[in-house]
Amino acid sequence: KQDVKLFFTHSLPVSLSAGQMTDLIYTEKELVQSLREYIKAEESKLAAVKSWANKLDDLTRVSTSDPEGYLGHPVNAYKLMKRLNTEWTELESLVLQNPSDGFISNMSTHRQYFPDEEDATGAAKALMRLQDTYQLDSEAFARGKLPGVHSDALLSVDDCYDMGKTAYNEADYYHAVLWMQQALKQLDAGEEAVVSKADILDYLSYSVYQMGDLPRAIELTRRLVAIDSSHQRAGGNLRYFEKLLFKQLNEMNQAYEPPSEEPIQLGTYSRPKDHLPERETYEALCRGEGLKMNEARRRRLFCRYQDGQMNPRLLLKPIKEEDEWDSPHIVRYMNILSDEEIGKIKELAKPRVLSESVCSYAVYILLQHVLVLLLFSAWLEAEDDPVIARVNQRIEDITGLTVDTAELLQVANYGVGGQYEPHYDFSRKDEPDAFKRLGTGNRVATFLNYMSDVEAGGATVFPDFGAAIWPRKGTAVFWYNLFKSGEGDYRTRHAACPVLVGSKWVSNKWIHERGQEFRRPCGLTEVD
Repeated sequence: KQDVKLFFTHSLPVSLSAGQMTDLIYTEKELVQSLREYIKAEESKLAAVKSWANKLDDLTRVSTSDPEGYLGHPVNAYKLMKRLNTEWTELESLVLQNPSDGFISNMSTHRQYFPDEEDATGAAKALMRLQDTYQLDSEAFARGKLPGVHSDALLSVDDCYDMGKTAYNEADYYHAVLWMQQALKQLDAGEEAVVSKADILDYLSYSVYQMGDLPRAIELTRRLVAIDSSHQRAGGNLRYFEKLLFKQLNEMNQAYEPPSEEPIQLGTYSRPKDHLPERETYEALCRGEGLKMNEARRRRLFCRYQDGQMNPRLLLKPIKEEDEWDSPHIVRYMNILSDEEIGKIKELAKPRVLSESVCSYAVYILLQHVLVLLLFSAWLEAEDDPVIARVNQRIEDITGLTVDTAELLQVANYGVGGQYEPHYDFSRKDEPDAFKRLGTGNRVATFLNYMSDVEAGGATVFPDFGAAIWPRKGTAVFWYNLFKSGEGDYRTRHAACPVLVGSKWVSNKWIHERGQEFRRPCGLTEVD
């Protein structure tokens, strides 16, 4: 039988025997079969592309109907990042098997806007941060069972595997174990996957070893060897783990005990400590635990009408004011922003992503070594729109403090897992030049507007005295960062908890010292 290429490239002799002609018939039959296989491959590819298109059509129909609400669910946000970073690239490779100029042109045009590997890793880390803060096991995310929310935003075996691999590549073996275990659990339950059980066990067994659980690492590695006896690392790892375990048992004069048959879950291993000393307190407050509000303190909290000390703009329509905490005094103002004003502020803020002022703010955050995850942040001036001027005036009327020396109105939208770890709004003595270029002194007070409700998470918490303030659209909270003496009130160290479900919009006004000399005069002691 001739090679297909030879059949098309070589001339045939004029006279052929019947045998040779018969061979050509069978050669033609082979060519037809080859052609059928080619058509089948093309149809299979087209069917795969159609399947992608249908699936993505359904996804985009849901996501574009309410983009903010869709991205408010952390699993949806993570899977969007993963799709654009990985799965669309796989689709591109499929189409490139027989290049489609229109598709490739579109891909090239839009690729510049796609999330990169760092973005996809960040989205995975955000899910892990939510998992830690709200003490959720991996199955809660994989099955869409978040507190107060149940959705069809699910994570597949391959999604869980990718989460675990992201943690593993960051040497975060604690989370690698949790997510590889979840991938294994779903695979064992019969869910289809691209990743093999051997690959999952390979990562899981080594991560368990890194967590110091040698008996379970040995048991998992034995499972891996049973599946793939020729695995390049499994045999060596198994011998090393066994040798290490028996050495430890001999040194401690203990007998071998088989590993627990309980599945690995949240709480099986201790989460490693990190840089934040009040991590546990902060996260407990985010969950609504450890609050130090008691009946004695509650009796010291009141609500009142605030007219800004007879301010003419508030006399006929005073502001409703509620105490959130007694000392330091934190108050909440009701109905501060209307829906129309909130809409206008968002409209003005969205085009200003990554402005020069945002970058300078990021530098200040970096100086404090604070982890911040914002979808975007923007600064608005009174000249931008009458609404901004009106909001600034309202803040001045309510607080009695001049906003002439205040910073611009900052607008922020927290993304998936968006948070702002514990920090001070004022500059401390080891940061004497933080606001030097402004020439307006330190941040004397903070006025924080909540511009959205949040379905779950997103509280403002104060770890020092155990307070948690939950977002309520249209309200604002206010507190002083400095005592009347100008000394910093270190009790006001606070944090924005990660958004678990929903989208958190805030705007804040940082009011500075200059111009407040007669509006808030010094007290008789350092801590007045």
